Amino acid sequence: MKTKEVCVRTAGEVAVRPVGNSTICVGALAAALAVVTLAAVAGPRQGGGKRPANRAALHALRPQQGAPLPPPGAPPQFGDPLPGLTAAELEAFADGREEFMNVESPEGGLGPIFNNTSCVACHATPATGGSSTIVVTRFGRHMASGFDALPTLGGSLLQDFAIDPAAQERVPAEANVRAHRQSTPLFGLGLIEAIPDQDIVRNALARKPDGVRGRLHMVQDVTTEAMRVGRFGWKAQQATLLAFSGDAYLNEMGVTSRFFPEENAPNGNAALLARYDATEDPEDTVDPATGKSDIDHAADFMRLLAPPPRVALSAPAQAGARRFTDLGCAVCHVPSFRSGPSAVAALSGKPVMLYSDLLLHDMGALGDGIVQGQARERDMKTAPLWGLAASGPYLHDGRAATVEEAVTAHDGEGAPARERFKKLTPAQRGELVAFLKSL
Repeated sequence: MKTKEVCVRTAGEVAVRPVGNSTICVGALAAALAVVTLAAVAGPRQGGGKRPANRAALHALRPQQGAPLPPPGAPPQFGDPLPGLTAAELEAFADGREEFMNVESPEGGLGPIFNNTSCVACHATPATGGSSTIVVTRFGRHMASGFDALPTLGGSLLQDFAIDPAAQERVPAEANVRAHRQSTPLFGLGLIEAIPDQDIVRNALARKPDGVRGRLHMVQDVTTEAMRVGRFGWKAQQATLLAFSGDAYLNEMGVTSRFFPEENAPNGNAALLARYDATEDPEDTVDPATGKSDIDHAADFMRLLAPPPRVALSAPAQAGARRFTDLGCAVCHVPSFRSGPSAVAALSGKPVMLYSDLLLHDMGALGDGIVQGQARERDMKTAPLWGLAASGPYLHDGRAATVEEAVTAHDGEGAPARERFKKLTPAQRGELVAFLKSL
């Protein structure tokens, strides 16, 4: 079989090692190196989770991963767990982090088409659970009758890699729209999940200036079958972290689960799927001993991950905070919500300083042209601004190298605030940027 070379697109040097019948190039980021170390101990993923015999070895490696658990009372940094977790919750966080760093293999369900081989490969900056400059490609076809995601041709998500070259996907000729989306940071997502739906709804119904509307994206949560307010993803297409996790395992790594049991066929070709998908579905199964599968462990990690650390406001940043409100930025980038009751005390009744309303807004030319559920071509969810200093480049496709470029690219409902920003002096713009980078 011809060797397929797959490169995980991270910064730094690369090293080649085998993955099944493929090879993978791993960047020199600390998180990526940690993945190599874990993979050497754990071996290929076997069906629904890691082999129990390897669990003790994986636990023993924790202090070597560059992200040990913080000492009690220390302010959490990027990649740390929420403060105030119980011993059992810290154990769940550590188990989840191990799974998040686990390298998938074809024998364990990777593919036959995929975008990467682990969660951390796309979420490692500035720490495990962060963002990256890696982008995925969405495509579809605009017609007079509306948008066609071309599902029979593999749309709307393109998987960049395959376990065999014969299964490699391409953007079909029928597509006349293509969009890129960056990997987003995951810090503090458990707090966002804990915001009550009714609080997001209440803000959506409030009158807003400048013609700003904002729409809820109501989605059926696949894990409960309930209609919920979407809040995760660039189009707010998922409502819970377990659904978000299962969706990522399927669409980014090709690993099926109890909630997403059907494989993606390469460009919709069922014959290619039958030829190259040799692992019985669902590939990620529940461990009877824990009641969890890999997607549950990954969801635990995201749920218990601390929000980005805040820095003290300098005098310019304090002026920038006032300017943020005066410009109208806070209309969509709502500074805070409060989490509702939770079985996890560290998530219950806490301020959530996310700087987002979690609503869809018509962003005009800044929209990505893709329809997902109730999210239209020009709709994008208000991106949370916390941790902004560590999440560049900016906007959904990374087109903005600086914060200033991101603001001036706003369109549609964001245009009035953009125009006011353009009238600021360089010094005033600097104040606003200083504030945003403190979040």
